[in-house]
Amino acid sequence: MGTNQNSTDSPPGQKKRRRVVFSDKDAGIEANECISIYLVFSKDEVGSPKSFKIEPVDLNHFFEDDGKLYGYQSLKVVIWLSGISFHAFADISYESSSDGGKGVTDLKSSLSNIFADNLVWSKDEFLQTFSTDCNYINSVVSNAELLPKSGANGYGDNTLLEESSADVFRVRGTWLGNLYCRLVPLVLLLVDGSNPIDVTCPRWEIYLLVQRNQNDSSMSLLGFAAAYRFHKYPSSTRLRLGQILIMPTYQRRGYGSHLLKVLNYVAISEDMYDFTIEEPVDVIQHARTCIDVERLLTYAPLHDTLTRAASRLKHDKNFSKEKGSSRYKPHADIIEEVRKTFKITKRQFLNCWEILLYLKLVDQGEQGLENYATYLVNRVENEVIGRESGEAGKVVIDIPTEFDGDASFVMCKVKGEQSSSFEKDECKGISQEENLRQLVDERMKEIRAVVDKISQKSK
Repeated sequence: MGTNQNSTDSPPGQKKRRRVVFSDKDAGIEANECISIYLVFSKDEVGSPKSFKIEPVDLNHFFEDDGKLYGYQSLKVVIWLSGISFHAFADISYESSSDGGKGVTDLKSSLSNIFADNLVWSKDEFLQTFSTDCNYINSVVSNAELLPKSGANGYGDNTLLEESSADVFRVRGTWLGNLYCRLVPLVLLLVDGSNPIDVTCPRWEIYLLVQRNQNDSSMSLLGFAAAYRFHKYPSSTRLRLGQILIMPTYQRRGYGSHLLKVLNYVAISEDMYDFTIEEPVDVIQHARTCIDVERLLTYAPLHDTLTRAASRLKHDKNFSKEKGSSRYKPHADIIEEVRKTFKITKRQFLNCWEILLYLKLVDQGEQGLENYATYLVNRVENEVIGRESGEAGKVVIDIPTEFDGDASFVMCKVKGEQSSSFEKDECKGISQEENLRQLVDERMKEIRAVVDKISQKSK
């Protein structure tokens, strides 16, 4: 039987081993927790606690795979971003730095991934930019094209554009690359999921929304948009909005809608095929729809078609799913005429059409609104779920095999109630009707939001 050796004496011929104590592994700190960014417009605002703090989309994804910074104790990074020249200065402080098992993050290199050549490491040099580059926007727009403020063919409601002191300039050519390099940190920080555009491609254009300062002749940037011209076979062009950003200090003042109206005007005045927006976020889609619905309300050729469709919905006492939703949609000729006139895509026009129908029926009794709700259910079921009510549907059933259990399946065609039962089983008790109701409720929320916005403006 063995015994424990409690003696501290080492066996003969062996040296004492030094006890090694390992420190805790460096857990790192998330970039979002230690980095603050402030937007400043003068020297006096640098270092001031009253400066405007930017809330970026997510700083973590700029730093390694896990979004953390390593090797620093009590790390604090304060970045001052100029709203005049768009240079940035990083004020970095920490108690100590050492390799705790995951190395030491190269802060200069990581921050340069965001701010590139706009990053200034000397505070004095950064403060000087408020004087040396105070007219940067002026120099850019001096080589740009000033777009008109009014244009009945594209803007719809001209009030904001005509009374505003803001101007929109279109930047193309050699100036575009230098300008966008100054603006790209704002895009990366504030536009979710954004990637820099290819400034070497001549099809890109930047639309600058600027305001002349009352105290001097300098200009302030309110926002900007980057748009791309696609070729449309055989001889037309499509204008697509790729990025749009209103400076944080000027948001919620209608300037985003201002830029969208200008882009509508450009598409119409240059007789493009249509104007589209690449993957619009909800707030941009809402603003776009409000603008388009307002324009369509003033379009006389649409009134008779809209009135007839609303009347059918209102007076159809035996409205049911079997009657479908297509009979209440505009004819293809109307859709094409609207595209030619307003450069609105078919999908966007049908989106607006549903809102126009609701506006016609909202004050005309319960029968019309009940039928409208059924119409909406039919449309969502047919176009989103992808099958006509009562007709044959398709069901995918997983069938595990010895080769690949995750990639083996059978698609079969089923009809009516049989299809619904399959889908309910596959969704583990969540019925198609429940999913459908959720989609319809979300759509109704969107419709009412647009109607409320338009109603407020008309008061």
